[in-house]
Amino acid sequence: MKAIRISRFGGPDVLELSDVPTPQIAPGTVLVRILAAGVNPVDTYIRQGGYPGFEPPFTPGYDGAGIVEAIGEGATRADIKVGDRVYIARPPTGLTNDIFTGTYAQYALSHPIGVRPLPANVSFAQGAGVGTPYGTAWRALFQRASARPGQTVLIHGASGGVGLAAVQIARAAGLRVVGSAGTSEGMDLVRANGAHLAINHREDGYLDKLKDFTGGKGVDIILEMAAHLNLQKDMDAVAKFGTVVVIGSRASLDFAPRGTMGKDVAIMGMSLRNCPIEQFESLHAAIAAGLESGVYRPIVSLELPLADAAKAHIRVTEPSVHGKIVLTP
Repeated sequence: MKAIRISRFGGPDVLELSDVPTPQIAPGTVLVRILAAGVNPVDTYIRQGGYPGFEPPFTPGYDGAGIVEAIGEGATRADIKVGDRVYIARPPTGLTNDIFTGTYAQYALSHPIGVRPLPANVSFAQGAGVGTPYGTAWRALFQRASARPGQTVLIHGASGGVGLAAVQIARAAGLRVVGSAGTSEGMDLVRANGAHLAINHREDGYLDKLKDFTGGKGVDIILEMAAHLNLQKDMDAVAKFGTVVVIGSRASLDFAPRGTMGKDVAIMGMSLRNCPIEQFESLHAAIAAGLESGVYRPIVSLELPLADAAKAHIRVTEPSVHGKIVLTP
């Protein structure tokens, strides 16, 4: 089969299209024929050697969608069978990482917990944009920040894959949603996906608009995609007893912790890799319901052939990227 392989850590040029053996079904595993693979910013960090647990050579890719090709002994689940449409979400760390083979390929092997039914109203390209974006957004909002209807949430970088998922999820759950983006097109997209207010994070004083929106109180929850740029400013935007969930950060920063004290602000990190199995099952049950009802609608901005994985890695880190980038094996 064709697959992208990383034989050494480095820049996008280390992503090589290769011929490799098709993964062999084994007890407790599910083999999926991949029709679309999602590209996430975390893939670029892994490619550079920035994540533990990855040693070359390996096939990257956390997310994908396709058709169940085979089911190993002991991997039977009531909701999937051979021939079914499914999406793949990489299972949490410590479960069965050794049998997850990566989705930048024509076939991928996974533990059955990571193979989920894909509703008929969701395309394969959209399905490839579910696992990491919607899983991250749902976990950040409800399993980390304990979001409740009526609260106000600021989603930094809301025009990206995780950001748009968070906008849709928060709006459907009854929160008042503010999303930031860096272009007028991004702001339009954020509003179209349910945000009550869109703000341009490239404008001076953009957070001042939150004062009118919240009556001077500040937002209850901030989902922070770029903590290295925003965390200090978040202390002015967040409400008393508010919560900031750090989803992404690409560098270190100077930060004054005293800003957390006057408001009793909670700052917490999160990673899907740490998600307990029970919470993983719960969040994907919720995501399935949202996909089936049409309330959750993955937005795909660009589809590229598998051979263009390097181009996808360059594009996914650009500030102007909107929605999901997908590779088609």
